[in-house]
Amino acid sequence: MIASIGRFAAAHRRWVIIGAVLFTLVAGGWGTTVFGAITGGAGFDDPASQSSKADKVLAGPLGRQADDVVVLYRSTDRPVTDPALAGPIQSAVAAVPRTDLDRVDTYWSTGNNPDFLSKDGHSTYVALQFKSSDDQERVKALQAIEEKFKVPGTEVRFGGITAMTEQVNGLTGKDIGRAEMLSVPLLLILLVFIFRSAVAASLPLAVGAVVALGSFAVLRVLTLFVDISSSVINVITILGLGLAIDYALFMVNRFREELAAGASVDLAVERTSATAGRTVAFSGLAVAISFASLTLFPSRFLSSMGYAAVSVVAFAVIGSLTLLPALLHLTGHRINSWRVPMPWDRRNAPPRLEIEGRWYRTAKAVMRRPLLTTLAVVALLIGLGAPFLGVNWARPGDWVLPSSSDARVVTQQLGTDFRQDPTKTITAVVALPGPASGSTGPLGEYAARLDSVPGVTGATVTNTQDNLARITAHYSMDPMSRDARTMVDELRSQTPPDGATAQFTGMPASRVDIVDMIGARVPWMALFVAVVSSLVLFLAFGSVTIPLKSVLLNLLSLSAAFGAIKLIFQDGHLHDLLGFTPIGAIDANFPVLIVAIAFGLAMDYEVFLLSRIKESYDRNNDPGESIALGLQRTGKIITSAALLLVVVVCGFLTSSIAFMQMIGVGLVIAIVVDATLVRAVLVPATMKLLGHRAWWAPAPLKRIWRRVNLAHGDEVSTPTAALVEEPVNG
Repeated sequence: MIASIGRFAAAHRRWVIIGAVLFTLVAGGWGTTVFGAITGGAGFDDPASQSSKADKVLAGPLGRQADDVVVLYRSTDRPVTDPALAGPIQSAVAAVPRTDLDRVDTYWSTGNNPDFLSKDGHSTYVALQFKSSDDQERVKALQAIEEKFKVPGTEVRFGGITAMTEQVNGLTGKDIGRAEMLSVPLLLILLVFIFRSAVAASLPLAVGAVVALGSFAVLRVLTLFVDISSSVINVITILGLGLAIDYALFMVNRFREELAAGASVDLAVERTSATAGRTVAFSGLAVAISFASLTLFPSRFLSSMGYAAVSVVAFAVIGSLTLLPALLHLTGHRINSWRVPMPWDRRNAPPRLEIEGRWYRTAKAVMRRPLLTTLAVVALLIGLGAPFLGVNWARPGDWVLPSSSDARVVTQQLGTDFRQDPTKTITAVVALPGPASGSTGPLGEYAARLDSVPGVTGATVTNTQDNLARITAHYSMDPMSRDARTMVDELRSQTPPDGATAQFTGMPASRVDIVDMIGARVPWMALFVAVVSSLVLFLAFGSVTIPLKSVLLNLLSLSAAFGAIKLIFQDGHLHDLLGFTPIGAIDANFPVLIVAIAFGLAMDYEVFLLSRIKESYDRNNDPGESIALGLQRTGKIITSAALLLVVVVCGFLTSSIAFMQMIGVGLVIAIVVDATLVRAVLVPATMKLLGHRAWWAPAPLKRIWRRVNLAHGDEVSTPTAALVEEPVNG
């Protein structure tokens, strides 16, 4: 079937290319409206958690008591109580429209409350609570009134959860543009270096550009059916570009091999689609399955990431299997034109076929001591992952922003210059068996017990409504610290009044709920990915041994990335180089995303390598020789693909958001480890140990596999040529 798609695309190449160009233009226009269509907010919370349920109750008649935004005023030359400043500040605040605001508190409106005045008297803040309980609606409301707070002679900064969300949203679009401006020119240079031909280099980049812009249209369509988290766009667009270039790289390389083996252009396109195209399809399926596991998580951020990623991966596969054959046929033998000479090339030396080159010799060397090599690499990867055992989990907050951002500065100044940070509150929603107004005594006693919990600096009943009561507690420690988790656990362990139930919300409580939810779902995610990926690999290769080996090696390769992330982002190593301030914790969403993305990419390279090993094994029935030939035919191209993907992923490292930097560092390390230690060393060693058993399956399963006919789904003769290499690249 894949060969048929390639034949159709090649036969109708002009219409396919015209359609792709028109689609890209539409995607570049309508698709980019996705930034304004995202209504799902950040979506980090678990809707079934205690904190989310409490938030829903507080959104009703009981009401919230939370400072969504803290507007911080500071003067360097005079106290803010000086009439020359106090008057303009009060006038500015009074002029702010109250349409979307529930509460506005200032030093003056609270009867000169000293909590609103800094210790040196040069700073004060205005606490805002919006009517809406939706974070994106609050962001829009803040943007509508932000300018009203400006007062000449003062430095005005905006902090709090809503201001943090607004600032993250603002950086997201800038980060995408900067990442693409840096990566695309470098990708073109690397592709020219890899292919030695400007024409060949342009094809993966062309497909990548179509997929990258098309991803916006795919996401825009998704917003019509599901809420998409505002944090998804960075990850999805960059990965869409990287995967499309990866897939195109493999197919262009195979097309050049077929031409070098003497095939006509028509036959070369057909064989490329039947072999590399089929591998791209299976690889894309494996990657999509890995991403689909994110939908097992109830938080909107992870589930919408899963929906979006699966859609974009499918789009990347479709683009590679349709647009690329059309471009390949249109290019034909000109694919090697505009050759770019390298200083080390022999003059006028034509490309040659290399069978026993560098990668072949590497595989042979590894297979001479396969058990020792396997044990050494496994021990190394486990050792690199060992630091991860001391991880402390966090949830996204203002710590993801640059240290110079308003939200970070406000949090720092509230913590050091003021008596109390008004944003550090935990709210208890108490449901009583009878009217709350008749339970003031028991409620007061319960609030006193909450006040006695270490870390709590005050807890009082702040509202009652029917049988519901709201208790607001202030706390002193970092909400992402281990002490904050202990505080939440102790608060929840306090016994409420007889017959009553209590639910807690606030940053520390939601952090505990997110971490617990992810911890409970990760085993199911791992089981889903392992089982379904194994099924895909069985369908691809007809073996039950290969899937088990692949899953274990791919999970093992992630350990180095996890260990490095703990050392860098929790312990603070290299924080000056990357430009972030460590908080002694790692976002709990990180391992889930890295497992989904890196495991999918590892499967990507695994399928490409095993496909070429299986081709050789089917011809010579020699396990060792087929491993060496398979690595020779894919080693250079997998390394090149990994390098290109690293360049794309490095776009995350340029992000101003620490969470995106975590993803970038984790993926770069995972890709490098997988493309070197795992693919070039561990796979040949373990495959040698398995020998013929690598392709074993029980007879009934083997018969089913042959009946399905996935071994040779396209009736196209296979070439006899080996990998096309440059003279210097043995």
